[in-house]
Amino acid sequence: VSTQSTWGNVTGQLMVDLMVNPPSTTPDATLYYSEKKAILESLRRRAHRLQASLHSTPGITCNPIQGAMYAFPQITIPAKACERAAQKGLQPDALYCYELLESVGIVVVPGSGFGQVAGTWHYRTTILPPEEHFAQVCDGLRRFNADFLNRYQD
Repeated sequence: VSTQSTWGNVTGQLMVDLMVNPPSTTPDATLYYSEKKAILESLRRRAHRLQASLHSTPGITCNPIQGAMYAFPQITIPAKACERAAQKGLQPDALYCYELLESVGIVVVPGSGFGQVAGTWHYRTTILPPEEHFAQVCDGLRRFNADFLNRYQD
């Protein structure tokens, strides 16, 4: 009886089996591959859209998003924002991320937690918001960045 607690749950085992052995000849195979294709195409569109939006935003550069569901854009943070961050005991990119959350409601992760090059600032974001809301997310990021740069301009 005590060994039952070490067994993986049956549902989980079945799901893993389906992921590593997708249907190939059953009637479900057509549905599986069409859904898989649609999901991957949507992720690709969102990745291109986010990278293009970020890269065209003044003060932000973003490399192409490849092989992951994350973007890691480099952001410009004015000296006044760096001073404000120091007053609050934060890294400048953490200040940016907190203010983005408070202002727009978008959650991103400060790049300082990932060991970035000294003097550069980044954040990590995903391409996972639903596609029908993606334009709103990109617009929110662009508007916030412009407001942030104006608020802390040197």
